[in-house]
Amino acid sequence: MKKQIIPTIISNNQKELDELLNKLGKEYKHFQIDIMDGKFVKNKSNWFDIKLNKKYTYEAHLMVNNPEEYIKKNYKKFDVLIANYEKIKKPLELIKFVKSKNKKIGFALNPETSIMHIEPYLKSIDRILILTVHPGQYGAEFVNETLKKINMLRMKYNKDIEVDGHINIETIKLCKKAGANLFAVGSYLHYSKNIKKSMIELKHNIKLE
Repeated sequence: MKKQIIPTIISNNQKELDELLNKLGKEYKHFQIDIMDGKFVKNKSNWFDIKLNKKYTYEAHLMVNNPEEYIKKNYKKFDVLIANYEKIKKPLELIKFVKSKNKKIGFALNPETSIMHIEPYLKSIDRILILTVHPGQYGAEFVNETLKKINMLRMKYNKDIEVDGHINIETIKLCKKAGANLFAVGSYLHYSKNIKKSMIELKHNIKLE
């Protein structure tokens, strides 16, 4: 199972988005673009007509009230589309649509959402994103109970399990031990004074080096 660190991008406008990609693009080539509508979560992020530099690859994490509508309008911009399961109206239809466009589909679960809800779709989706914080902002507190959820999911699911929320050099080890193999990292990188050094520390802690 491939292990990978994925920087997350929260921005208010195209200028901020470009600056963050340029800053992190020296070390990374794949990014998670956090899409927030200010309704499903209280903050807004990338809630404009984003333009993405084609020299990188992208996954969208949709923390929005109507992920189906957003995906139908914007699927071409992304390689992987991850929607919060709590807001998906017709999961099977969404899976079918995304796969028909030759894109990967993932479901995200808030900390309090049981994996039982997505068990009927495990064979059809390409990844599951477990939110290890209550979503919507950089720096939220890590929810330790989610480690048990990752562990239970790994016993049933042999594809990508991604974790997102307060991932740092300590929590990344816990998530890897629980069974995650993809690690979305936000504030730990964005507030780092030395991104390359921080990246090496993260990689070391999941034995990527």
